Amino acid sequence: MHSREDCLQADQRDPLAPFRRQFDLPEGVIYLDGNSLGVLPATAQARSAEAIAREWGQGLVRSWNDAGWFELPTRLGDKLAPLIGAAPGETVVTDTTSLNLFKALAAALRIQQREQPKRRVIVSERDNFPTDLYMAEGMIEFLQQGYQLRLIDEDLPLEQALDDDAAVLMLSHVNYRTGHLYDMADVTRKARERGALTIWDLAHSAGAVPVALNEAGADFAVGCTYKYLNGGPGSPAFIWVARRHQDQFWQPLSGWWGHARPFEMETGYQPAQGIRRYLCGTQPIVSLALVECGLDIARQADMAALRQKSLALTDLFIQLVNERCGEHPLTLITPLEHARRGSHVSFRHPQGYAVMQALIARGVIGDYREPEVLRFGLTPLYLGYADVWDAVDILKQILDSASWDQPRFHRRGAVT
Repeated sequence: MHSREDCLQADQRDPLAPFRRQFDLPEGVIYLDGNSLGVLPATAQARSAEAIAREWGQGLVRSWNDAGWFELPTRLGDKLAPLIGAAPGETVVTDTTSLNLFKALAAALRIQQREQPKRRVIVSERDNFPTDLYMAEGMIEFLQQGYQLRLIDEDLPLEQALDDDAAVLMLSHVNYRTGHLYDMADVTRKARERGALTIWDLAHSAGAVPVALNEAGADFAVGCTYKYLNGGPGSPAFIWVARRHQDQFWQPLSGWWGHARPFEMETGYQPAQGIRRYLCGTQPIVSLALVECGLDIARQADMAALRQKSLALTDLFIQLVNERCGEHPLTLITPLEHARRGSHVSFRHPQGYAVMQALIARGVIGDYREPEVLRFGLTPLYLGYADVWDAVDILKQILDSASWDQPRFHRRGAVT
């Protein structure tokens, strides 16, 4: 595509273009940050009013039964399941990604303690999302049993890290900073052959790239619903546990919602059978209700078509930046190979923070990540090819005019 007219024609041919009408997008904004916070589904306001005014306001406590509140985490989990290659009864929508990772890590380590007790190493990636590493550090400190965290990087490849001491491999399917996509099936197979269990963080995968947890033979997975699944700011996350592991050990956050008989108010804890044992406390019903709006849209889309458009949009973005902004100090850090790329594109720039603030001031909303990284989420359900053209055009104007070099753009505050 060599002109904006080419992009407009591609939008007219796009089979996913009608999905844009199912979202409320503000006028004058090109939103390239759906990989951080997805946009508002058009049905969300009516659903929130229903949950608040009718279910809570009129139904009151009766809505735990009459409105299906009690079953909402498992029902949403079953709705999410096809998007991550899971079967019914393997997923619940609940808590945060960090809490769910703690549960999954504890369960995986307990399994290994029973089957391979000499394994005391958690393997992850140095460039993993920080909370994943923090939770592993917290687990190690909590257990006080000589566990270690081993981080793969340029000096320590995955194959070398997966030695006879490795108990669990904990990776993000798509790297939050670079957009690098792991081959889940290949990596899971390598971990299994070396005797390690796998935990996948799907925060930048679910709803953006094809995921096949069961087909890959994965063990555990976690992820959020507020990015590509458009569940709303801070919406509840999810945890997936392969059926073969669900009843082996209960997770450490043994709250009453994970009890086998929660309303009998027994003194001792008895875990529920199946995926319900990975619930903890009383659920945030209004937030859960809104998650369903985004899931209903995502389930309508053909994942193969969505992936094809995602790659086309990211290809176009990379091509246009290289062609139109090539004289500026932009360094692509996202893989060019389709098989290794998620659904966002990242460039480094020496003044990346200021450039992103200038873009946001012009209505192109991406985000910034240290060090020097401009990150652009290309979300196929509500972005088009002309959006990509216009975003790069504004980026070129900012770089050519050095309009980013203003004091207000250099002040660091909360990153949008």
